[in-house]
Amino acid sequence: MGRWSEMSSPTALPNSSDLVEEHRRRIPPGHRERAEDTLRSARLRLSDLIRLGGYGLRSRPLRAVLSALGIAIGIAAMISVVGISASSHADLDRKLAKLGTNMLTVSPGRTMFGKQATLPDESVAMIKRIGPVQSATATGVVGTVHAYRNDRIPVAQTGGLSVVAAKLDLLTTVGAQLDQGVWLNGATDRYPAVVLGATAAERLGYGPTVYIGGRSWVVVGVLRKVALASELDTSVIMGWPAATTYLAFDGHPTTVYTRSADSQVEAVRGVLAATANPSAPNEVDVSRPSDVLTLRRATNAAFTSLLLGLGSVALLVGGIGVANTMVISVLERRSEIGLRRSLGATKGQIRTQFVAESLLLSMIGGAAGALLGYLVTGTYATTQKWPTVVPWWILAGGVGATVLIGAIAGLYPAIRAARLAPTEALAAT
Repeated sequence: MGRWSEMSSPTALPNSSDLVEEHRRRIPPGHRERAEDTLRSARLRLSDLIRLGGYGLRSRPLRAVLSALGIAIGIAAMISVVGISASSHADLDRKLAKLGTNMLTVSPGRTMFGKQATLPDESVAMIKRIGPVQSATATGVVGTVHAYRNDRIPVAQTGGLSVVAAKLDLLTTVGAQLDQGVWLNGATDRYPAVVLGATAAERLGYGPTVYIGGRSWVVVGVLRKVALASELDTSVIMGWPAATTYLAFDGHPTTVYTRSADSQVEAVRGVLAATANPSAPNEVDVSRPSDVLTLRRATNAAFTSLLLGLGSVALLVGGIGVANTMVISVLERRSEIGLRRSLGATKGQIRTQFVAESLLLSMIGGAAGALLGYLVTGTYATTQKWPTVVPWWILAGGVGATVLIGAIAGLYPAIRAARLAPTEALAAT
């Protein structure tokens, strides 16, 4: 009777961990080591991990969707903040570029004897060889003639208009636009055809022809006012070959317009004189950079600091949201971890499974957030008539940070849960 009482007492029953340890001791040492080696070597393949992680998400679809949505919203907010700021910056850059921040002009100065100097015919070609120079073109004043409405106008009534020869790429370099008609091309620049500046067209009466050098010239186009080269407003512009053929133009440029990389404008200015006229650089006048260039650089520096600051703050907030989502998601599944451990899963397999699931969830949420952030930026930029600009580094950084934070957030709770004994993990249900 006493023995039966002792056996039926609850304190006399061994717990499951004692039974497991007792069973382990009864296994012969050789078999025990082989069993442990086999268990340690059992590793899940990549395809198995993906399927297992996907099964974990599919088994709890609502929680998976809400978790991915939380991650996506955090990443989308980060990308939208940076993208909208970058788009606003690009619009400001575009407006400042129209003010000619990177344009310099080269013109002939005076000789040491006070006479008017000339630029070599090859000056434009030589300037184009300067590395940072993006484009260069020229005009040349045909000083021996003037333009008139017809041949009945007195010679003295020039109206303050000048006749200039121009290269075909003049419009793109100075940012000029046509008000009507067409610009000179490879055919019309060789024949008596002209394009009128805005003021010249008003004074000459928008007629179909003008009278220059004893012959009529056909008007093929009219320019709008040119903000960056106002001297063209009072000019009658013809092709370089036509001026040489019909008006005995000497071919020397009187103004060379150049566009350079913004960061190299000062450096280009320093070599323009020597490049345009190597034999007499002191006889060349070069304009100074626009004051707007300094303003543009200041705004660029301010916007860069702003983007870095906003990106860092948004990334921190998004990272905290991701970490919180993943930690709660993994901690809620401790009972599942305990069950898997009791069925023979190793600690490494437990860690790998839940880290894979965290990575999969993070990648889904991060990719969705990147797409959503880009769409929000594009929609807002379109309504404001801005160019849509989303820096590549914020897209890559957002998704990459999400995956990294998801891995860390999933690894820490998985390690803690994997260290629990199966019975302790099951008791946490």
